[in-house]
Amino acid sequence: MKIAFIGDIVGKPGRLMLKRHLKRLQQEHFIDYTIANYENASHGFGLTEKNCIELLGYGIDMMTGGNHSFDKKEILEMYNTYPLIRPMNYPKSTPGKGIFETTILGKNVAILNLMGHYTMPLVDNPFTMIVDVVSQLKEQGFRHIILDIHAEASSEKNTLRQMLKQDVSAILGTHTHVATDDLEVIDGCCYVTDVGLTGCKDGVIGMKDEIPIKRFLTGIGGHFDIANECKSVLQMIVFELDDNGRCVGAEKIKIYDDKPKIITQAWMD
Repeated sequence: MKIAFIGDIVGKPGRLMLKRHLKRLQQEHFIDYTIANYENASHGFGLTEKNCIELLGYGIDMMTGGNHSFDKKEILEMYNTYPLIRPMNYPKSTPGKGIFETTILGKNVAILNLMGHYTMPLVDNPFTMIVDVVSQLKEQGFRHIILDIHAEASSEKNTLRQMLKQDVSAILGTHTHVATDDLEVIDGCCYVTDVGLTGCKDGVIGMKDEIPIKRFLTGIGGHFDIANECKSVLQMIVFELDDNGRCVGAEKIKIYDDKPKIITQAWMD
């Protein structure tokens, strides 16, 4: 099976890039299932029901979250209706779930959402939790296990790679919005530290640059905003899993505005 994973979708520019390109890419690369991170999809903060329906209509099958999952409070009810999850290490009483189970080409697939510790909201220990969760899924017969690790620190993501590479199918980093050049298939696991944003590539991490510049020059912050017009990028990882849930190949697809796509093959280790 071929799975596509899109990192942080940032506002309208990100949504428009998916509208322009996603369905064509799904056909060209024979993609069976598409996952995306929604936490910045509605003007950079959270997800509205309107934008959720919009993104699903563009061809996304399910979506993962992060520290901005709850910025739009309407999402609290949306978890009961739409294929959305939030980081599993939020408290148990938090609305939503951190695991999405589905069937793709006759195989049971578990999609997990986990959040790191460094600079993030107070959550349970992601390392001890994920070991137990993956162990339980394997006992239930799951071999196709995909993890979105939403974290600031590359060290946390790298540590999870070393801990889980023989037990999960893919570990895909999100949150920083800055793509890393380390896509690899190691011990049958697809790994990248950060997929990178889909949205404005100019400005700062998908946002207008005025407030970030002011904050770094003066120490005074403000509300981040998204430009109405900008140069945009779409970034997506496509990986192939065999019947045992092991990754046998992966590639990074990147498109700037309406220019030809750029494809980078994963390092096979």
